[in-house]
Amino acid sequence: MIVELRFDQHRPRVWMRNLLGLLSGGERTLQVSWVSTPTERPAGLEALLDLERMLLRRGRRCGGDTEPALLQDFRISHGEPEVVIDFTAAPRKADCAARLYLRPLFDGRAGEDAALAAILAGDLPVIEIHDEVSGAVMWSGQPSGENARGLGGALGATMARTGTLLKGVLESGPRLQTVARDGANLGRARSATGFVTRNLAMLVAKSIYRLCCYAPHWRIGWRYTDDAGIWNSCDLSGPDWQALPSPSNRFYADPFAMTWKGRTFVFFEDLDHRVGVGTISAVEFGENGPIGEAVPVLQEPWHLSYPFLIEHDGELWMIPESSARNDVSIYRCVEFPGRWERQATLLSGVELADATILQHDGLHYLFGATRDDDGDGGYSDTLSIYVANGLFGPWRPHAMTPALVDRASARPAGHFVRRNGRLWRPVQDCTRGYGSALGLAEVTALSPETFAQTVRHIVEPGPRWPGRKLHTLNRCGTLELIDGSVIQPKLQPLRSMTRANDPVAVAVR
Repeated sequence: MIVELRFDQHRPRVWMRNLLGLLSGGERTLQVSWVSTPTERPAGLEALLDLERMLLRRGRRCGGDTEPALLQDFRISHGEPEVVIDFTAAPRKADCAARLYLRPLFDGRAGEDAALAAILAGDLPVIEIHDEVSGAVMWSGQPSGENARGLGGALGATMARTGTLLKGVLESGPRLQTVARDGANLGRARSATGFVTRNLAMLVAKSIYRLCCYAPHWRIGWRYTDDAGIWNSCDLSGPDWQALPSPSNRFYADPFAMTWKGRTFVFFEDLDHRVGVGTISAVEFGENGPIGEAVPVLQEPWHLSYPFLIEHDGELWMIPESSARNDVSIYRCVEFPGRWERQATLLSGVELADATILQHDGLHYLFGATRDDDGDGGYSDTLSIYVANGLFGPWRPHAMTPALVDRASARPAGHFVRRNGRLWRPVQDCTRGYGSALGLAEVTALSPETFAQTVRHIVEPGPRWPGRKLHTLNRCGTLELIDGSVIQPKLQPLRSMTRANDPVAVAVR
C-alpha cells in the first residue's frame, strides 16, 4: 500500500521526520509530496522557535524545529497512492483517485497554522482525522502537553499524537470512541512573541519554586468508610481524610492496599527527592489507621511506581510500573509484605505506564498508558489494551491499538470496580496538567475487538483534600485511598508556615 504524505515545502520540520519513522514499516510504502501553499508565514516565527531552543530547551531540538534536509531526503515517488495524508490547507485535487484522503484537522481547521493558533489561544487542539472521500471523521483525540516545552514543543506534542491517530486508523480502521470538539479552545490566538515571553517567564518562576520547594510532592490520603465512598458520592465528601505521614524529603504516591494472611498493608511509590528514583514501600494498617513506620519492599536500579496488586492461584503478585525499561514485569510475593521476586516479563519493547489488569468474560485485559514516540509527545494521553487467556500471557494487542487518545480519560488511576452490574475504571484527568483530577469512567463495551467508555463524573481536589492534584483511587474493604500533590518547602521555617494553614497536615501532627 502506497501512502503519500503531503507537507508544506516552506516548513520542513522535525515532527515530519518523526512521523515518517512512526508510519514506516509493515506493508506500507511511504512517499512525500512537498506542496507550495500561498499561506502567509507568521512573521518572526522561526526566529522565536530558535530563541526557545536556546533559552527554554537549552539547545535540545523538538518537533517544531526546522529540518531543511527533509526536502532532499524525501523526494522519492513510488506511484499512485492508495492513501493520502494531507497536512496542508490546500484543496484536494479533483483527479485524486486515493481510496482514503486523510486530512488532520486541529480544532476543526486544516494546516499547521491551525494547530499553532490553538496553542497560542492557550491549549492543545482536538485532533480529528477527516477522510475527504467519505466525509467521515475516522478518529479523534486530544493530546497532553506535560512533556512539551514552549511553542515548538507544543507543536511537536500535537503532531506526535496526530501520528498516533493516523497509525491507528491505517492499522485498525475508523473508531467509534472519539473526543468531542465541544470543549476545544476556540478562543482568540495571542501573538507568538507573547507566548514565548510568557513561557520564558514561567520557566524562571518554576526554577525559583524548585529552589525553595520539592516539586512535585505527592502524599497519600486515607479514611475508613462503610459505604462505597467516592464511588457513591462522586466527590470527596464523607468521613475526614487523613494524610499518611512521610519524611519532608520523600513523597508517597500511587497507593494500593491488600489484606493478605490476616494483615492489611498499603503499598505505594516512595521517592526520595534527593535521588529522584522511585521504589516501592509499604505500611501496615489496623482498625485505627497506620501501624508503625513505612518499610521498603522492592527496589530496582530503575524507577518503580504504581504497585498494582493482584491475587492469582492462591498467591500474591505485584506489577509495578517500570516504563523506563520499556517492559512490564510481574513479581511474586515470597514473604509478605517485604520479599518479592521478579517472575516474568509480560510485555517488552513498549513504554507502558500504570499497568492495570482486569479479568472479564473469561479473559485477562491489561490497560496502560503508552507512548509511541521519544520526543515531545505526552505520556498520559494514549490508552493501549492487551488481551490474554491467563495472567502470564502470551499477551496480544487489542484489535483497537491504541484504544483511546484523550488526555482526560486515557491513563489508569487504580483498580477496576464493579457496581450494580456495571464496570467502571478510575482514570486520570490531565486536562489541566498531569494528574490534575480523577474521572470515573463506565466501561460500556469490552471484548478483544471492542472498547468504549464514558466518563460520568469528575472528582477534583478541594477543601477536604488540599492541593492542586488528585490522581489515584483505590480501596480495600472499608479502607479508601487517594493521593494528591501539595506544596512542600525544603526549609523548616517555610514548612512550618505551610503546615499551619493545611487542615490535613494539622490532623496528622
